Amino acid sequence: MTATIEPQTGAIGRPIKRKEDARLLTGKTNWVDNIQLPGTLYVHYVRSSVAHARIVRVDTTAAKAADGVVAVYTGADFPEQAGSTCVWPVTDDIKMSHYPAICTDKVLYAGDVVAVVVATDKYLAADAGDLVDVDLEPLPAVVDMEEALKDGAPLVHEGFGTNHCYTATMPCGDYAAAKAKADVVVKRRFINQRLIPNTMEPRAVVAAPSVGMADEIAVWTSTQIPHVLRVVLALLTGVPENNIRVIAPDVGGGFGVKLQIYREEVLGLLLAKKLGRPVKWVETRSEHMVASHHGRDQIQDIEIAATSDGTILGVDVKLLADMGAYLQIITPGTPLLGMFMYSGIYKMEALNFECTGVYTNKTPTDAYRGAGRPEATFAIERIVDELAAELGMEPMELRKKNWIKHEEFPYTQIAGLTYDTGNYEAATARAMELFGYDELRAEQKARRESGDKVQLGLGISTFTEMCGLAPSRTLGALKYAAGGWEHCTIRALPTGKIELITGTSPHGQGHETAWSQIASDIIGVPVEDIEVVHGDTGRAPLGMDTYGSRSLAVGGQAIKVAGERLVEKAKLIAAHQLEVSPDDIEFKEGVYSVKGDPEKHKTLGEISWAAFAAHNVPDGVEPTLSGEATVDPQDFSYPHGTHLAAMEVDTETGKVTLRKYVAVDDCGVQVNPLIVEGQVHGGLAQGIAQALYEGALYDADGNLLTGSMGDYLLPSAADLPSFITDRTVTPSTTHPLGTKGIGEAGAIASTPAIINGIVDALRPLGVNDVFMPASPQNVWRAIQAAQGGAA
Repeated sequence: MTATIEPQTGAIGRPIKRKEDARLLTGKTNWVDNIQLPGTLYVHYVRSSVAHARIVRVDTTAAKAADGVVAVYTGADFPEQAGSTCVWPVTDDIKMSHYPAICTDKVLYAGDVVAVVVATDKYLAADAGDLVDVDLEPLPAVVDMEEALKDGAPLVHEGFGTNHCYTATMPCGDYAAAKAKADVVVKRRFINQRLIPNTMEPRAVVAAPSVGMADEIAVWTSTQIPHVLRVVLALLTGVPENNIRVIAPDVGGGFGVKLQIYREEVLGLLLAKKLGRPVKWVETRSEHMVASHHGRDQIQDIEIAATSDGTILGVDVKLLADMGAYLQIITPGTPLLGMFMYSGIYKMEALNFECTGVYTNKTPTDAYRGAGRPEATFAIERIVDELAAELGMEPMELRKKNWIKHEEFPYTQIAGLTYDTGNYEAATARAMELFGYDELRAEQKARRESGDKVQLGLGISTFTEMCGLAPSRTLGALKYAAGGWEHCTIRALPTGKIELITGTSPHGQGHETAWSQIASDIIGVPVEDIEVVHGDTGRAPLGMDTYGSRSLAVGGQAIKVAGERLVEKAKLIAAHQLEVSPDDIEFKEGVYSVKGDPEKHKTLGEISWAAFAAHNVPDGVEPTLSGEATVDPQDFSYPHGTHLAAMEVDTETGKVTLRKYVAVDDCGVQVNPLIVEGQVHGGLAQGIAQALYEGALYDADGNLLTGSMGDYLLPSAADLPSFITDRTVTPSTTHPLGTKGIGEAGAIASTPAIINGIVDALRPLGVNDVFMPASPQNVWRAIQAAQGGAA
């Protein structure tokens, strides 16, 4: 018995519609909230309504007597669950906070958990939660980073005696010497405001004992990191790792907010174990605004030194980064992910970097799409525009004068990273062509001369980023606890189908399609015949998951190597059955034939059946046909691009209109251009949203003022124009597929392009910065302040 497999050629590079979309778009999905297990109990978390207080008493008497309530727990019931979930202690002297599953002595931010109610119905659980009597003694809160560092400030963690978490430095070159040679020094303070990541699917957890094996506890959770979560759950709970199965089913978006070890996941496992029944929790949207981690929140003091002809000599960066109340998985490391990128695409003699992490009584911060690199790109692209203004140079010409030329690659930049390939000239030329750059500059000049109340500004962002977090040794040198490798197993099943088991864990990126395209080209089978298995540590036990644009750059390499190993084993079996040397076998499009005699051949279907039956395989070759690989890349990958924004600003009202947006990205080889386009569009929406719409605000007492969608503004499709996009291609030379990564590019590049455009429009009025989000109010205030009026 053999299976017929039709040859498939050239899958990589084709804009194939995503295989998974029919299921995702028609509701045939398996979100965590869709999981219904017999006997499920429902969990409700009682959260602090104040930002800082001592817990005097938590009375659960009335809640325990309420209808449907099975149990009510406080911190005293889980005293051992107060360890740290942070895997990145960035300095030797960092002050590492404990992160209790349930608070016992103090609450440190509005949203901290003080009790847990378990009931037979989610509504009964919520009603009982209202009956928990929490007596809190309010304490002064600290929400401003600079105030938090002053003597006498309220202490978030009293045992530390300070709100200072760490200071990390990275001096590259001699900035003092570079500055001494400078004709011009420009210094600015930029505020990268706090953001609240919002996914289509809120977080959710289902945990159940005895699923599949006697001592196993299965945890279904809307996460980006099932493999990492499994390890940390074992460390935190004492449940053996081999008895924990973590499953990330269909996940409705991540953006970094699901790159986390949350207390609800830890407690879900513990409650299922304690009660011996499945438990379920689904986050509400208002709960999400305080309970899931936030992003960004930096004060950036940046200085650039240059000669009078515009040659950049060096950059000095000093950051204050808000940690929030606790250190979560990579909270302290998130701002440091950008420290290598503050030189951007520019050549310079020196880069001096310093970052101070600060505890405050706010929701913890952590990774959000781009994680440190959007902040770095924003700072360098903004300060380059400010330098151009100071010098009286056209900002694009200043960039061209200082960027790395295409013939200079590979290029080791000032922070020590070696950019393998790039062509900033090509991407910029194409972007300027699509944008109509010269025509828009002419229009801008005419508007200025006519005194038009609506001024036009052109925003530029020529960026690069580091992604594909690896290699493991580099991560280790940075004190990151985990590695950067990735795993793949490809199995040729006896019936002719292919099972591709990946350690990456998608949440909307189209892995099932793109991974099938890579495997299709390597092993020569149709995309439709390849099933991609992911997100389940029971079926895909090895992996490092999905974040930091690493899935293709790292996971794609593992697919390539695993596929090539499968092909090599298939050659051995084909040669044996065709009675020739393996060297005489040539492989093409799923067919293994004898060189010079193509009539003598075996298809992959025939070989996979032969390997399964094992009646006639070579000595020393094991039955079954598969390839397996664990790959640790040799370097990061470095996509780049040029983004241009035409911004119209009403100088009387502060209203901003995004008139035109062009993005030309270079992500190396594109596996699926359609997926690339979708990733760019989504990233642009989020980056533009930071510039124009989003911002988390707290009052002086630590109350979140933007805790609902009525107060926290997210753009809709109607708020954004049709983007004009294109790509240039400079394949990576350090990643065998030539790929670089695209998932975060739009979010990284677009924010400075928008703000640069607004400031460019208002520069004649004396404006050199606008606070984000650039709402009409903030823009109007910037104009008034520059004109000497009351802002």
